Amino acid sequence: MSESLEVKAEEFLVREGEESAQMYFLQEGTMAVFKIKGDREQQVGTIYAGELVGEMSFLDKQPRSASVKAVSDCKLTVIPHDKFEKFLDKQPSWYRALINTLLDRLRRANARIKV
Repeated sequence: MSESLEVKAEEFLVREGEESAQMYFLQEGTMAVFKIKGDREQQVGTIYAGELVGEMSFLDKQPRSASVKAVSDCKLTVIPHDKFEKFLDKQPSWYRALINTLLDRLRRANARIKV
């Protein structure tokens, strides 16, 4: 059974640059995505119920590419890395190659985006 997590409005779930071994499934609420620009954070996106949070660093083990803060009270399901790895190990090898290719392309696209 997966662990649940509640984050109150205005609380940060993750911070840009942090290391992590978890991703989250947003069950309820809305979250805002922020990138550091100079000496401040600028909102670059919104995450709604039914979407994943923190999937990039979860999958490629790179530091968090953005900060995520709750806009409203949120309920999330925690997805531990070890459980996902066990699932992934049961999939064909091309499945992992697909994930890695998409992650690489997304990281490169994120690096080119100017906030």
